[in-house]
Amino acid sequence: MSLHDDALGLAPDLVRLRHDLHRFPELGLDLPRTQERVLQALDGLPLEVSLGTGLSSVTAVLRGGRPGPAVLLRGDMDGLPVVEKTSVPFAAENGAMHACGHDLHTTMLAGAAQLLAARREQLHGDVVFMFQPGEEGWDGAGAMLAEGVLDAAGQRPVAAYALHVASTMPHGEFSSRRGPILAASDSLNVTVHGAGGHGSAPHRAKDPIPAACEMVTALQTMVTRRFDVFDPVVITVGLLQAGTQRNIIPETARFEATVRTFSAEARSKVAETVVELVRAVAAAHGMRAEIEYVPGYPVTVTDEAETDFLADTVREVFGEERFLTMANPMTGAEDFSRVLEAVPGSFVWLGAAPKGSDPDDLPLNHSPYAEFDDAVLPDGAALYAELAARRLAA
Repeated sequence: MSLHDDALGLAPDLVRLRHDLHRFPELGLDLPRTQERVLQALDGLPLEVSLGTGLSSVTAVLRGGRPGPAVLLRGDMDGLPVVEKTSVPFAAENGAMHACGHDLHTTMLAGAAQLLAARREQLHGDVVFMFQPGEEGWDGAGAMLAEGVLDAAGQRPVAAYALHVASTMPHGEFSSRRGPILAASDSLNVTVHGAGGHGSAPHRAKDPIPAACEMVTALQTMVTRRFDVFDPVVITVGLLQAGTQRNIIPETARFEATVRTFSAEARSKVAETVVELVRAVAAAHGMRAEIEYVPGYPVTVTDEAETDFLADTVREVFGEERFLTMANPMTGAEDFSRVLEAVPGSFVWLGAAPKGSDPDDLPLNHSPYAEFDDAVLPDGAALYAELAARRLAA
């Protein structure tokens, strides 16, 4: 039987695990119940298991029966601070939600461990299973790298792969691309310091609100005039705060923005340019700007050869029609980018929209209404396992 056939046989167990994880989502780096549930799912398998010290990670190493290199498979485990509004019978009730499908990723990776453990003697090397907390803005991948996940097998992996489900992609469709696949994500936080006063006499104060508004507009113009349209930059101001009452000029105004880029060059340039622009606008208004530019996740860049290998694997296992090459990267960000900076590898999307649905009519990942179809669990587990087994054999 093939790995996919075996994965289909595991389907009832995978569904039970996924539903259990979905009912009790945990946030950030501290996921004690999720960690314990993963350990239960791996119990009895011939794995070398180690736990994180600064986070609730699980690293499991499967030693192949034949000598060879190591391959790493990543599955993230954390949920989101979203109150679930789906009607599924296993919906979470603790004020959090697996609105990005990480419960599926964790389940698929646990399933892959079972599939590969059953074929351990045929493996030409070792497999590192990276069960990671804190992908949603906590840089769990960076923390696991700092704790030595890449050295867990005693040798640096020659390849690394991660899978992510999408609630608005057609059911069962796999998708990836060579090169940049997800954006870098940085933060810009600005506080404009003026001088408060009466709303009837703005000339006797220094009103920070018009200055902040000018900065917001100038940032959008800057993107269109200072950066190559074929190397995109996206700046979105998602928070703007100032004042307490309509006839009071406040002393300060503040805003926060997310900055998305797709190359190291654009990322470096935008970090310098936005600071210069904000300071200049503040100075023109006779004010001072306090600026905090916070680097986040880098660009997620797939290796060309590993992505071709991934695409070929999908086509051979599931059929030509199941793989789609993405025309453009997505503007979301991923801390698996940390792993891909250190190890060649790839990242693949798996459509988890319900069968027969129109993906264009469905809620996006992170929505309180987002739903993911259990039927893709065996496919994800099988792909993880096939990537590891085939890459080691190669």
